[in-house]
Amino acid sequence: MTPKLFISKAKAKLWLYIVSYIREKRVYPYIYRSSWHYLLHKNQSKGTRTCYYAARPNPGAGIGHQMANWIAGYWFARQFELKFAHLPFSTQKWEDFLGFGEGETKVDELIKAGYKTRKLPLFNENNKSEVDLIKAIIASYTGVKVVFIAEQDQGYKNQYGVIVDLKRKFNSAAARKNEKNSYKPDHFNIAVHVRRTVIIEGKVILEDEASQSLRWLSNDYYEKVLKQVLDNIQVAKPISIYIFSTSKSEEFAEFAKYGDVRFCSDMDEYASFFHLIKADLLITSKSSFSYKPALINDGIKICPRNFWHSYPDRKDWILCENDGTFQVKKLNEALK
Repeated sequence: MTPKLFISKAKAKLWLYIVSYIREKRVYPYIYRSSWHYLLHKNQSKGTRTCYYAARPNPGAGIGHQMANWIAGYWFARQFELKFAHLPFSTQKWEDFLGFGEGETKVDELIKAGYKTRKLPLFNENNKSEVDLIKAIIASYTGVKVVFIAEQDQGYKNQYGVIVDLKRKFNSAAARKNEKNSYKPDHFNIAVHVRRTVIIEGKVILEDEASQSLRWLSNDYYEKVLKQVLDNIQVAKPISIYIFSTSKSEEFAEFAKYGDVRFCSDMDEYASFFHLIKADLLITSKSSFSYKPALINDGIKICPRNFWHSYPDRKDWILCENDGTFQVKKLNEALK
């Protein structure tokens, strides 16, 4: 690591520590230059709004987390009536694979064109006073060339608000031209994502027990969900089952009795992500790595009800309790 990169990372960590320490204090917004600009330019509202809004995908997080950041930026740009500006994902491979930046204005391009960047304070999307402050800060920059950058990990719960855009972008991305689909086209393909560990760019990220307890679902859960699907779904095609997990295949030996089952240990994270999206039926885990593909998937999604993001109220989304039960009658309603 170069001295410049080390210093940059150290500054970023220090800043996030400061933010987390004083986030709930009244003084919090005023650690931002943009808030002081608002105090000095409260009445500036004339002129054309030329500003952009962007959110940086967290470079130290998994791709599901990074997508949550990007989606929040895309969503709030619309809510604040600003133009959206794209900040890239952690690696060029994910940037190319997702294709979300294709056709979008890039923050780097705006900076070269004379735009300044200004970071905004974190806000609770359900707290009117905090949202109003962000709107007031933005209004104070009317007529100024500014790209507003959301504070890292700005929250947005209902990530399905941009489903149409996500599907359009992913399916039209240049990377789709050479994608290999391993599913059998004449079968009904079921994908099961079993979350066990976090792997980012080949490195296993350890979690504490509290975090694991919020995300863990046993094999019994997935087996119960799958059995209900197989016992109740009415499809004319043969059914194939694909299991995606970072655990070893022998840990899922009990699934072999359900017929044509493949454990996809040979697929990397990009191929796994792609196949979760393309499944005819996707059983997700308490993981952003399967929640985000579910947003783009056109098939049936069966998802754990208790999760930190919300789900759309649509027939192709079926919510499952922690004991593995769900309303099986919805399966065939979703096929119609």
